[in-house]
Amino acid sequence: MPEAADPAFLADIMRCFTDKTYAIPARWLYDRQGSELFEAITQLPEYYLTRVETALLEAVCPHVADITGKSRAVVEFGSGSSTKTPHLLSAVDPAAYVPIDISADFLASSSAVLQEQFPELNILPVAADFMHPLTLPSAVADLPKLGFFPGSTIGNMVPRSSIDLLRAMRGNLGVGAYLLIGMDRIKDEGLMLAAYNDQQGVTSQFTLNLLTRINRELDGDIPVSSFRHLSIWNDRYSRIEAYIEAREDVRFTINGQSFAMAAGEKIHAENSHKYGLRDARLMLRAGGWSPVAEWNAPDDAYTLFLAEARQSKSAP
Repeated sequence: MPEAADPAFLADIMRCFTDKTYAIPARWLYDRQGSELFEAITQLPEYYLTRVETALLEAVCPHVADITGKSRAVVEFGSGSSTKTPHLLSAVDPAAYVPIDISADFLASSSAVLQEQFPELNILPVAADFMHPLTLPSAVADLPKLGFFPGSTIGNMVPRSSIDLLRAMRGNLGVGAYLLIGMDRIKDEGLMLAAYNDQQGVTSQFTLNLLTRINRELDGDIPVSSFRHLSIWNDRYSRIEAYIEAREDVRFTINGQSFAMAAGEKIHAENSHKYGLRDARLMLRAGGWSPVAEWNAPDDAYTLFLAEARQSKSAP
């Protein structure tokens, strides 16, 4: 195994090609380059999610503060560039901010930028995969918490994993915590597909960067130019599906092992589920969160939910 390789990354990639499942967990898209490319995607004219959610956050964060109160520790899962976070921090006046992201160097740079905007705020970055058990900094252990999960990132997971994550968030944040979470809504198919097949090809670069990462970190020689990005709408599962498709028959090695793919075979790289309101509320409740407020963007394009982790009680 290459010296710098993440064992979990290697295991997932080898499983994909050895078992011919041709599916790779989406978290591996987000190395430093992948994170930067995703941030570029959010600025594209076709990518409506960022604009719609940002406008919604500007409008509703004061109302969030009215409900949750101030001086909580804000814990952001998958913080990325934290570009939307200032709207929330300015409104709730937190006691601390804990950004969590899988890309350590990207996290460090975005935290430094945010520290300049909020010089008095105690920022405690955590480099971790929030899909796995994690420990929050001891400095926020006794503080009431407000979780923040924007960007409809919950849509990248299948429902089973989404519920598991929501339960894990509840466990990390504790009873009495709140969670502000964004979810993309079902809408015109053409509008959704355009957001994941931009004309500039940035989304294609983002998806294919996964192959570049395999080559760099796992001693691979995948001919990246022999593959293309493909996104489709799967109405049965209410999601956009992103694939890496072989343009031609290809042979390559990874970590010393040889593999082959035929033209037209596809690697499933990412999902982006879209929700109806009842679906979203049910998922939150299944994850241990009680919805207390929701705010819809114009044309019901997007929804922000505020939910509370209440003390469990016996049925009914």
